[in-house]
Amino acid sequence: MSAGHEYHELQEQAEHGRAHQFLAPASITMAIIAVLVATVSLLGHRAHTEEVLLQNKSTDQWAYYQAKNLRRNNLEALDELMSVMEGKNEKAETVHQHFEQNIERYRDEQKEIEKEAHALEAELQHETRRADRFDLGEVFLEVALVITSITLLTGRKLYWRLGIVFTLVGVATAASVLVMR
Repeated sequence: MSAGHEYHELQEQAEHGRAHQFLAPASITMAIIAVLVATVSLLGHRAHTEEVLLQNKSTDQWAYYQAKNLRRNNLEALDELMSVMEGKNEKAETVHQHFEQNIERYRDEQKEIEKEAHALEAELQHETRRADRFDLGEVFLEVALVITSITLLTGRKLYWRLGIVFTLVGVATAASVLVMR
């Protein structure tokens, strides 16, 4: 290319830039939206990780509950078996009392374990809703990025404005996790 041709090309670009002065702000808007997408995406990934951890804890807690339930059921069955045996003696009565104490202890422990499991499930549901909000916010921000990029292709401000609207919706959706209960 000759220097004259390059000069002419630069002159055309400058004229194009003057005619479409809003393209620079649209490009900056796209960069900001890209940062917001990355941020909300990261927060969503962390929320999903927390969700998986809570699911595992909840599952473990219910497994612990079932283990206690199984032990209690076994002791109750043994206790019933001993009660139908003829000729109860002092040793049998001691074993019966021991079984009764353990059965009652397991019953009490189960109540506490069940309470903890329900609390973990409630926390899990909350974290799931948070993760879903981040995901939805990310979708709105990605749509905003695509719509705003159409501004650069078409040179129409309408797409830039529409992209800003989707950005605000995406940010509001993601930020709504701050007020969730």
